[in-house]
Amino acid sequence: MSQTLKPVTAANKLGIYLPAAPEEFRNTPITREELKALRADPPAWLSDLLTDGPFPRQVMAKKLGVSRSGLARNGITEGLTAKELDKLLADPPKWLIREQETHRKVKEEKARLRREQAS
Repeated sequence: MSQTLKPVTAANKLGIYLPAAPEEFRNTPITREELKALRADPPAWLSDLLTDGPFPRQVMAKKLGVSRSGLARNGITEGLTAKELDKLLADPPKWLIREQETHRKVKEEKARLRREQAS
């Protein structure tokens, strides 16, 4: 018997926003073989979600250059589409600029600490 994954786990592994997936995917455990098949030959719905969204928080955070907590602090709790993210990046609100700067500083500090530990 093959190991199954909860839909939320499968969605995380695929990098998709679970509420935007088809109902059958959201309500059915997925085997590792099925997950591998979805990655190898994604159906149209999966390809659409991967390119157009809506995206899960970790993907949105990466695309916007902020942390997931930065999204939450500013009320972004639901998945945004590629068009919505592009609009935010084209004309960034003050919160986005502030969060990008904070995220950049945190990453720089982590890199500095790693360099210190390596020496």
